[in-house]
Parts: sequence; structure tokens; C-alpha cells
Amino acid sequence: MGLSILQSAPPALQPPGLDPSVLPEAGIEGLYVHVPFCFHKCHYCDFYSITRQTDERMARFVDLVLAEAAQWESRKWRPRTVFFGGGTPSLLPLLQMRRLLEALHERFDLSAVDEWTVEVNPATATLEYCQMLRGTGVNRLSFGAQSFAPAELKTLERHHDPADVPRSIELARSAGFVRLNVDLIYGIPGQDLPSWDASLSAAIEIGTSHLSCYGLTYEPNTPMAVKKRLGQFQAVDEDVELRMLHHTRERLAALGLQAYEISNYAAPGEECRHNLVYWTGGNYLALGPSGSSHVSGWRWRNRPHLGEWEDAVAADTVPAVDVEHLSPQRRAGELAMLLLRLSRGIEFDEFSARTGADARELFDEPLRRLGGLGLIETDARAVRLSRSGLDVADAVAAEFLA
Repeated sequence: MGLSILQSAPPALQPPGLDPSVLPEAGIEGLYVHVPFCFHKCHYCDFYSITRQTDERMARFVDLVLAEAAQWESRKWRPRTVFFGGGTPSLLPLLQMRRLLEALHERFDLSAVDEWTVEVNPATATLEYCQMLRGTGVNRLSFGAQSFAPAELKTLERHHDPADVPRSIELARSAGFVRLNVDLIYGIPGQDLPSWDASLSAAIEIGTSHLSCYGLTYEPNTPMAVKKRLGQFQAVDEDVELRMLHHTRERLAALGLQAYEISNYAAPGEECRHNLVYWTGGNYLALGPSGSSHVSGWRWRNRPHLGEWEDAVAADTVPAVDVEHLSPQRRAGELAMLLLRLSRGIEFDEFSARTGADARELFDEPLRRLGGLGLIETDARAVRLSRSGLDVADAVAAEFLA
């Protein structure tokens, strides 16, 4: 069987809103909460966020997240992972964050949660805040360092000092956190391989068990993309960026931080379990504006506007837009694309358990063609990107949803 069965049109979008009764009786593995508040909008970021919010608006936000959570109480969902992203979740005042964390235990059965992550801005971390997070069930923190070079931070419009990162990590450790992540970005305008390696060295010296290293992406309509289009800086050459990627994988592997996903590195057992829910096609629910959800082939995102999200939740309606019901073929193709991001690749038994299909039959033609080009490697257990395939990973993955 070739790829022809996947060559159907993309799923039609449903009208705004979602009737929860249409969803199958299925559990969720991950719970995501999007906190949209930031004190400054970084120039490369295209995640939904807003600045200059009052304490009153943030208190109302907590009220409405809990009201949105209550819309799903009858499902009696029991997630294994929780992730607070943004925006800047740590910008929520301490008392409001504590109220939100404690009340979520009343809306969901969180007894099975083995990973609860909160993203923290290095410039705003305090010992008291970290202690509160640890005391209310959070067991993993992620810090956005992005670079340890002041000039590169200025290019990205990141408002923290390089020294804030190790300081924040030490505060987290003092509060009892062991599972910690640092985010870095390579391919920043003006950066070269030595300067990237210097930031990598600074992150390695901190000694966290997980590092995320992302190539800079010029998302449409972000200030970075506009500046690039106007010629205000020159983007890093693609060949240099690829050298940065391979250097990162080799250096971190030598230190025991293996690349388990294209941009993520971890010591054994320290992989981000929440993100693995996404990459393995699991079910997850998002609360807050712009968050994306998936339940057994149904997916949607929340309204990407704080006021519109507030109005919908206050009216006791699910604040969903872009509602889709994926066909089995579409789900299989998208799952293949996601699994190829993982170093373990498309494991045939796992794929069959998720979809009921044999990936070797379903993707016979692209597997033969991509294998002939040396872009993938296949054995009896799985198919995965080769070293050269890693360089064009997005193009290779797209072949599974041609």
C-alpha cells in the first residue's frame, strides 16, 4: 500500500466552538496551561502573549482558567503530565499562582502526575516563588536563557542578564528542584560557531539534566522577521547553522546528554515527558488563550485573544476555534511526521498500536525513495532520520503527508 490513501484534502474546519459531547470517551495524558502575560515581547517570539497587565486582570485570568477547567470536570480526566507555558507563567503573582495550582487539584485527578513543569523567566525568579511551586506539586522548571552573550540577548530583545540564569538555577535547587531545563537559541544574527559554543559551554557548566537548543526561526510578522526583510541584519548562513546543530549533538552526546528529539537533549530518564505526549500523538487538553488540544483525532485551539477567550469562558462555552476531526489517514500521516522528530524514529510496533496500520506498508513508496537518497535509515524495529536527513528534517517529514 503506497502513500495514495494519504493524499486527501486537509480536514475541513468546523464552526467556532466545541460541543464536548462529540468527543469520544478517552483519557488525556497531558494538561497544558497557557499563561499569556509577559513584561516584554521578545522580537523572535510568535507565541500568544500580552504585556502591561494589571494584578486585577491576572486574578480574573486565574478565575477563568479554573472556570474553563470546570467545563471538563465531568470527564474525570487523569493526566500524567502538566505544563505551564507562555508568555511568562512566573509573572503571575505568587498568591495567584498558588491559588491556581492548588485549585487545579480540585478540578482534575492529578494523583498520577509524574511531571509538572513551569516555565520561569531567569530575571524574575525568587527563592520564595520557587519554594511555593515546589510545595504545590511542581517538580520541573524550565528557564529561558536563549544566549549567554549580552549582544545576542539584545538582538533577541531578551530582558535578562546572563548571570541571571545560574542564579535562578541555584535558587531552584535550593527550593528542592532536581529536574531542570535551560533553553538556548542558535543561529542568532551576529553569532558564529565559537560564540554559540561559548553559550553552550555556559549552559553545560550549570549542570542541568536537560537542554533545549533551538535554531532561530523567523516567524511571519514577528519583529525579527520584519527586521530581516528590511535588511537591518543578515541571517546566519544555513551551512553555519547546520554546523552549530551537529556540533551541539556531538558535544552534548559526549557528556551523556543525548539528542532524543531534534532540538532536545537529556540524560537518560530526564526527557520532557509532557512534550513526548505531543510527539507520540497522545491526547492532551489545553487551558488558557491560544492553547491547542487533541483528543482521539479531534483537535482544536482556544481563542488566541485574551478578551475573546475571557468572554467565551465567562459565558460557559468551550473557547474553541479551528476545530478539526482528523481522518484515520490524516492522523497516521501526522503521527509519522511527529515521530520522525524523535531520535528513536517511527517505531513500527508503537505506530501500529496508535493507528492500527503498518507504517512499512502505508508509507512504502516514500520509505523506499527517501532510503535511496540516504535521508532515512530503516531496520527491523524502526525508521529514523539519517545524519543527512536531519539537515532537511522538515522536508523529509512532509513526505509522509504529501
